[in-house]
Amino acid sequence: MPVLLSTAYFPPILYFKNIYNAKNVIIEINDNYTKQTYRNRTKILSANGVISLSFPVINTHNKKIKTKDIQIDYSTAWQKNHYKTILSAYKSSPFFDYYIDYFLPFFNKKYKFLIDFNTKILEQLFYAFDIKKNISFTNEYKHNTQNINDLREDFNTKKNHIQEKYCIKYRQVFSDRFDFTPNLSILDMLFNLGPESEIFLSKKTYMI
Repeated sequence: MPVLLSTAYFPPILYFKNIYNAKNVIIEINDNYTKQTYRNRTKILSANGVISLSFPVINTHNKKIKTKDIQIDYSTAWQKNHYKTILSAYKSSPFFDYYIDYFLPFFNKKYKFLIDFNTKILEQLFYAFDIKKNISFTNEYKHNTQNINDLREDFNTKKNHIQEKYCIKYRQVFSDRFDFTPNLSILDMLFNLGPESEIFLSKKTYMI
């Protein structure tokens, strides 16, 4: 069954798990952009605990703007800061050195539109995981979701605690300091488990 999702920046593990087990992927781009979601943020585990990394978009105050029209704001050095934070958090993880080069362009190149940026990240994640999936986009807001796994509203920062029960534990960096932290960015799993991530992603019993 196809899965229908909102766009996401280095998406959460459960978001990616549902993609891994879907026939193909549909990204909703005709919804109204919503703040404080995974559309422009991701969560990682650092030496100081969980950190939320978000990037700014061009002013959307008091406006209804479709996600496909949202532009990224580069007036601050957020790309450099995100890379430094990720480096500090995962440089000691088993597979960081192997995979980090896959993602360096996203901390240097400037993409105009959020949807283009996030889609290129998703495609690179597919490459890193050796996943072959078709990505398509809605032509208009999709109301009829019959025969589609509609998860557009399931992945937001407010629902993260609900999704914890679906996560399988694995060894994380700083596990000597913190209990297991579920549903972080897919980068957390990739840097910690590398190719073994497939074992966790393929378990359909741990899907939403």
